Amino acid sequence: MILIPVKHLARAKQRLAAWFDQETRTLLAQTMLLDVCETVAQVRDLMPVSLVTSDPYALDLARQFRFEVMTDHDNPGETEAIARATRVCVARGAESTLVIPADIPLMTVFELEQIVAAAPTEGSVLVPAADGRGTNAVLRRPADLFPLSFGNDSFKPHLEAARATGFPVATLNLPGIALDVDNLSDLRDLATAPGETRSQQLIQKWHLEDLPHAASE
Repeated sequence: MILIPVKHLARAKQRLAAWFDQETRTLLAQTMLLDVCETVAQVRDLMPVSLVTSDPYALDLARQFRFEVMTDHDNPGETEAIARATRVCVARGAESTLVIPADIPLMTVFELEQIVAAAPTEGSVLVPAADGRGTNAVLRRPADLFPLSFGNDSFKPHLEAARATGFPVATLNLPGIALDVDNLSDLRDLATAPGETRSQQLIQKWHLEDLPHAASE
């Protein structure tokens, strides 16, 4: 099953607060999630999709795309939300889980198909973020093969945990999945990347070239 954790979008993208108000940041997060949902909807025949969330906008999208919802009332954070969702998947007998974030609008169907094709019978597939530090996709088979812990430097611990299982580990560098959006530099990369996603069309109206750089980027 594909699991997409979605935190409360009304408080999304705090690292961009120096440049954009909360209404703008929420619109960005919603638009990126819509891009992600439109992409995963095209591979539902490969794997069912569930949004792990209690966010109203995300719930509306789940109904629109006929995705399952694993309700995340507490909104404890991505790590705990996925741990709970993983336990649900195991209880249902799901043979694998593929966890992806809600802020990778350049992800393509082909990249998702590559992950599924690379998945060993037992083992895992990891896709690092563009900076090599974060983890932007994890497929585990069995579904709870090793625990996940997300954050800015999650890729190395995930790789070590995957290897420690003794099962095969595939690492894929997929540029669309690799680009998540946390800071102004990421936004600029998204704006200039090839493609015409809804997110790109949105931020290209913002004239990012006129915004000042800051050490916190």
